[in-house]
Amino acid sequence: MIPTSFPAKDEIARLTAGMLIEIGAIDFNASDPFTHASGKQAPTYVDCRKLISFPRIRSTLMDFMAVSIMREAGFEAFDNVAGGETAGIPFGALVAERLALPMTYVRKKPKGYGRNARIEGVMTEGQRVILVEDLTTDGGSKLSFVDAIRETGASCSATAVIFYYGIFDGVEETLADHGVQLISLCTWWDVLAEAKARGAYDAATLDAVEAYLNDPAGWTPA
Repeated sequence: MIPTSFPAKDEIARLTAGMLIEIGAIDFNASDPFTHASGKQAPTYVDCRKLISFPRIRSTLMDFMAVSIMREAGFEAFDNVAGGETAGIPFGALVAERLALPMTYVRKKPKGYGRNARIEGVMTEGQRVILVEDLTTDGGSKLSFVDAIRETGASCSATAVIFYYGIFDGVEETLADHGVQLISLCTWWDVLAEAKARGAYDAATLDAVEAYLNDPAGWTPA
């Protein structure tokens, strides 16, 4: 059944944040911070890939994503759902099932043999495609996937993610300049609020996380 009736956006954000905390997909550590792919340190880490191992939460969040897409982009806005390699592939398949749409996936780079394709599955010229991923930080990887989709002659005007960092300047503007709408379920701010409400971490850790979220570029371990 295609989901159409669900909580308001702010309640979806709160519930999503709570589920991520519940399954250990969120980790805060100010004393021994994490090193991200950029090489910068942060007291925060999120791993949305864990969601595939929790059926009840996985199903609920995919319902949330499907209804968010319909609410924010339109009920008949897309003809194809594309997952981004690799984390976006299972979520793309689950969302496609809910929206009763074909599913494809986009490789990070051509596979180097055979058709040397970046798009797997059937994507045709003129199709309206939504890109589904687990999360976005600064939006950079999304643009590469979107460009690969557009090279087929299809259009891609939106990307939907479970988690959006929501702490870096200009991300939504950069995507919008590329003709891409960002749809997300929750941000670090939602997670911080829910962690405080649950007492999930000690006050010093939460203070350090809040300081990082307010100034990610300037934050250093105390």
